[in-house]
Amino acid sequence: MKLGKLRRTDVAKCVEIEKLLFPGDDPWSSRAFHSELDQGHYYLAARSDDEEFLGYAGLAVVGRRGEYEAEVHTIGVVPEAQGHGVGKALLRALLARADDLAAPVFLEVRTDNDTAVGLYEAHGFKKLGIRKRYYQPSGADAYTMARPAQAPARDEVAP
Repeated sequence: MKLGKLRRTDVAKCVEIEKLLFPGDDPWSSRAFHSELDQGHYYLAARSDDEEFLGYAGLAVVGRRGEYEAEVHTIGVVPEAQGHGVGKALLRALLARADDLAAPVFLEVRTDNDTAVGLYEAHGFKKLGIRKRYYQPSGADAYTMARPAQAPARDEVAP
């Protein structure tokens, strides 16, 4: 598996995956993905060695130097690739980007998505609270989670 920049030509596949993963809610549209890319957010694609599209992930960074904050906007993995480390690799790449900026990272996740909650907790996220009826139209609740800023590795810090 390899990670690389999400291409605009990948958006249709992302929309397909959204519909599979979030059938009871409002999956992201093509317009939503294009808007994220237009805003310059950090989006990655996971592909198999033979270029099969496996998943995507996006991170938004806001603020100014020394005060950055990051938010995981989305992570999606095709059902047949789930449980094989794709989501973990995508999350780690997003966190590495946030760590390069020494930014804390925030996200929302369905309270009934035990697999995702476990993944986030294993990577240093803590539950901050609950957003009631966050996901629509299902009305599912979401945990708000955060991971404190991590300083870049010493040898990566510019003098």
